[in-house]
Amino acid sequence: MSIEKSSIALVLGATLVFLTFGGVFAGETQKRLTSESVIETIMKRGKLKVGMSTFVPWAMRNKKGELIGFEIDVAKKVAEDMKVKIEFVPTAWSGIIPALIAGKFDVIIGGMSVKPQRNLTINFTAPYAHSGMGIAANKNLAGDLKWPEGYNSRSVTFTCRRGATSCSDIKEIWPKARLRQFDDDSLAFQEVINGNAHATVTSHPKPARWVYKHPEVLFMPSTENLTEGNESFGLRKGDPDALNFFSNWIMVHTSNGWLKDRHNYWFKGMNWADQVDLK
Repeated sequence: MSIEKSSIALVLGATLVFLTFGGVFAGETQKRLTSESVIETIMKRGKLKVGMSTFVPWAMRNKKGELIGFEIDVAKKVAEDMKVKIEFVPTAWSGIIPALIAGKFDVIIGGMSVKPQRNLTINFTAPYAHSGMGIAANKNLAGDLKWPEGYNSRSVTFTCRRGATSCSDIKEIWPKARLRQFDDDSLAFQEVINGNAHATVTSHPKPARWVYKHPEVLFMPSTENLTEGNESFGLRKGDPDALNFFSNWIMVHTSNGWLKDRHNYWFKGMNWADQVDLK
């Protein structure tokens, strides 16, 4: 056999081996990924284990000691749709990602913002919530201002916490307005309550909480987000089935309005306030 024919035979032989064993290997890999999927584990266990941390109003204890909040509603709905039970695993925020990786629970549902550095360690689903900045204003000073263009005037004064993104947001949205900065959100709010400023901007749900505490003085010109972030479920890497299922669950309940309704209830109003001890 010539060298040329021998080389062709070797190539054909190697190709046959690759197709045979490569296909087997791919099949085994897919089988392993499927068998190790957290979705399979949840269904066999009959229970969804959710890692979370308490933070008003994402997740908190009511006066009976029961967990309530936006994240609690979301996790319970996921379990209901999967037709399994639910178990919450309260975890310190600083250790919640290591706990997920260690298998202490199946998924993080805890208002976790999508950040590139976190994404190097865990996978994120499609966003299911969009936190953002809100506004609270003084009724006497801003009650007659047209929203939002009436606030873009040199005669209007905003307050914000020094160094917070709310300060840059105000400058971008209302560049003509005056801006006073304070070292604490409560001081910025107090200036508005005292009538020394027209409005303050900070992250939801703080505006709703301050309006709830001072309804005679404050109001919210708009409950819509002035800016938006992205919060997603956190999952262990190497589990495409789980990423697919949870992302599609989010897509369904975004489309039907359920997630927006629950988010508005917990973040844009205070109808739940009598259930907890707010200090």
